[in-house]
Amino acid sequence: MVSDEASGAAAQLMSEFATRTGLVPPAQDQQRYLWTDAFAVCNFLELFERTGEQEYRRCATDLIDQVHRVLGRYRNDDTRTGWISGFNDETGRSHPTAAGLRIGKPLKERGPDESIDERLEWDRDGQYFHYLTKWMHALCRAAIVTGNTQYALWAVELAQAAFKGFARRSRSGELVGVYWKMSIDLTRPLVPATGLHDALDGFITFQEVQDTIPNMLATSGMPDLSSRTESFFALCRQRDWTTDDPLGLGGLLFDASRLCRLSCDADGEICLLQDILRGCRNGLAALLASHHLRRSASHRLAFRELGLAIGLKASPIIADAVSKLKLGLASRTALRRDVDPLLKYESLGEQIIAFWLPAKRHKDDSWQDHQNINDVMLATALIPDMFLGMLMRPGAAGPV
Repeated sequence: MVSDEASGAAAQLMSEFATRTGLVPPAQDQQRYLWTDAFAVCNFLELFERTGEQEYRRCATDLIDQVHRVLGRYRNDDTRTGWISGFNDETGRSHPTAAGLRIGKPLKERGPDESIDERLEWDRDGQYFHYLTKWMHALCRAAIVTGNTQYALWAVELAQAAFKGFARRSRSGELVGVYWKMSIDLTRPLVPATGLHDALDGFITFQEVQDTIPNMLATSGMPDLSSRTESFFALCRQRDWTTDDPLGLGGLLFDASRLCRLSCDADGEICLLQDILRGCRNGLAALLASHHLRRSASHRLAFRELGLAIGLKASPIIADAVSKLKLGLASRTALRRDVDPLLKYESLGEQIIAFWLPAKRHKDDSWQDHQNINDVMLATALIPDMFLGMLMRPGAAGPV
């Protein structure tokens, strides 16, 4: 699909999403969901960069404000009211991310005395660490595009809250993992298991937040996230990142592309990059061997596969970034052995988009069941540059 066609299709998807979820025009029933909205912010910013139309910029900034007003507060059906942080209204508006953000699931979170129902838990509210990291990323993108330093500051506050709330520690106080799901007020784990990629997401996203700050404002007195970043990095050493889950693979490719460009000059980070790329390569081979992508639409989930399509768009970004790293011959050769095989999968992303476009157009049940997240992630797959960090600024040495 050529660029103009992609932009037009993405613009239509995002316009329908904005109307359907109560963003434009602002509706009383605003359907906010943190993961989807993080991708949506990037899409609106990308459309603004492509067209210069201020309406897309307003959609992005209005969406950020709406997410904070809705997901930074307790639910309407909760006995608790106001900002999750406990701040008064004025302070809460100034620091909407200080205690994290709700997921936006349809059901209330499980009460302290309720036994867990694994099926119902997927539809219950709470906080997810990997949703918070996506929102930090969206805030960093918005800060760079708009020049509004407040978005960068909110990303820092969210990083602090996420680390404090989700850190799983040993009796000695050492960080040993990241809780999968926490209560809305971050006082108790709802799912105590550890997310497969949460520590990696934390390490790279916290670096992104930390690196955004110097580009936006003077940093004297600003919180330093480096100790938290190092704690996450310790959890990432010598890990096998292999997964055949399409969304997980897309996330790994996204993380690899950010790691290449953010800070990848130390031996430990090079080893981590190699581990991630090896996991991507092995996971893609396993996914194709499973014949999952040959199944009918009714046995597949569009948004998970579109996550992979987005990640695959990062393959040439990774290859280009690796070629520019200051490495010795042996290290460069080893990295190329992991990067080059990924490039042959680029067309797979286009195949996934081509498979799901008709389902969207024909309003298939398989698409309608998760319409908002499907529409938004399809739009990202069509115009991925903002989400992948390929925004160019005059005088910049490379993507920001």
